[in-house]
Amino acid sequence: MVMRKDSRVDYIVLGGGIAGIRAAIELARGGRVLVLTKDDLYESSTEYAQGGIAAALGEDDEVTLHLHDTLRAGDGLCREEAVRILVEEGPRQIHQLVEWGMRFDLNGMKLAFTREGAHSRSRVLHAHGDSTGSEILRALMAKAKSLPSIELLPHAFAMELLVEDHRVCGVTYLDEKGSTPKCTRASAVLLATGGLGHVYKETTNPSVACGDGVAMAYRAGALLSDMEFVQFHPTALFVKGAPRFLLSEALRGEGGYLRNLLLERFMPRYHEAAELAPRDVVSRAVTLEMQKTRGEFVYLDLTGLDAEHVKKRFPRIYTTCLNYNIDITADLVPIRPAAHYAMGGVATDLDAATSLTHLFAAGEVATTGVHGANRLASNSLLEGLVFGARAAAAMLEKHTPREFPSPQENPHLAAPHAGTTSTPPAPLPVTDFEKAVEEARALLWDKVGIIRNGKHLCEAVKRLEEIQLPEPDPPSRRAYETCNILAVARLIARSALAREESRGAHYRSDFPLKNEAKPARHSYVSNNFPVFFE
Repeated sequence: MVMRKDSRVDYIVLGGGIAGIRAAIELARGGRVLVLTKDDLYESSTEYAQGGIAAALGEDDEVTLHLHDTLRAGDGLCREEAVRILVEEGPRQIHQLVEWGMRFDLNGMKLAFTREGAHSRSRVLHAHGDSTGSEILRALMAKAKSLPSIELLPHAFAMELLVEDHRVCGVTYLDEKGSTPKCTRASAVLLATGGLGHVYKETTNPSVACGDGVAMAYRAGALLSDMEFVQFHPTALFVKGAPRFLLSEALRGEGGYLRNLLLERFMPRYHEAAELAPRDVVSRAVTLEMQKTRGEFVYLDLTGLDAEHVKKRFPRIYTTCLNYNIDITADLVPIRPAAHYAMGGVATDLDAATSLTHLFAAGEVATTGVHGANRLASNSLLEGLVFGARAAAAMLEKHTPREFPSPQENPHLAAPHAGTTSTPPAPLPVTDFEKAVEEARALLWDKVGIIRNGKHLCEAVKRLEEIQLPEPDPPSRRAYETCNILAVARLIARSALAREESRGAHYRSDFPLKNEAKPARHSYVSNNFPVFFE
């Protein structure tokens, strides 16, 4: 592969969402910062985040309550020290955002809060009704563009991490002008590449969410954690032939109901919090109701709410649904779950350092332990803000990562990859990258989805291992995205097969209960060893 001459900066940030831009602002104090985004500068999951950002800023709220709600939603797998950092540092980071020009919605002269599922208080801040992420990104980008030491480079697709002497020292990337890779070196690299929703056929995520950062880190030898935990948002607009547009949980927080095709309100049968139960509970309930009624969707019912309030509170949702001839104030809205958020990702310590020296990760690409087995609603933007800032502070200090678990220290290894033997499967080359993506996404949705079982997981692992792709020549963004999607799909399926219990977003019908015989354990995997638990 032909490579252009190396360039050099002090720090590289991969990704232009909340975690990446917040980190870049902090890093600007220490030298030249290069921010690479694979698409337009504003094209990220942050831009589309509707519901809001959670923080204990209300008069009736406390950080200890936010801590408790997060731990409870995480179903035993949250790292309490990481959650404590989140809830304690979050309010200060939000005040900093306001100083940089962030405009939250107000009730009179006070901040306006709403409530979402599994929160014990109304603590979710929002902006422009249902465009919170877009407003946060506007404020952060304005600040970043005011700092001359930050270079924002759109349409620059990161291909691989540069690793020398077991240390990450830069990246190779493609720009929009050609197919010749470029190489840039730096003293530290931050992965802030966002999520992996497009590993699934049905997703609320933008098309850029292909799991690129996870796949790059995996190929470089970094340790990954909890890959089996993928959150499915229960309410995505279901219109055939249209993208799965997210319908914010705040709609239910304002009083919306879920009804099956018989028009029965069903959530009280599944959880005492009804429509405001944790997302994993609501998604499974919706799936079971679809199975019972043999339908492709259920309904979100907002017709009992004040129509003018709904239009004002959710202007983007109202307008988008009107484009599909659905008036959410008068019509029942067809919805079904879709892949939404990855709790798993690149394992980090409390300062966002990974198992590879000088590689850091923040935001959805990382596993800090904040979300555990099931993310509490509206904690994701807060995590990106808090841990983006912490990552930058650690990078400026040339932080050395802590010791991470290894299989040698953990004799309780999971079973080898299902569907394989000592002889690798015969490769089934797929020269059409689009067909490979389509098959992998369908396999994940059908066999590694909301309700899982060992038989389907084995089938998915086996088939995913059989798919072999040629080396991209010449290299292209789409070819690398396909390779990344396939790699991440394999990791999710293997990890899901290895966890023989149900916990949070990972539900197995053949192991429907949590394993109470042992303390809750995190899963780990790297390219050097199979899934193990600690």
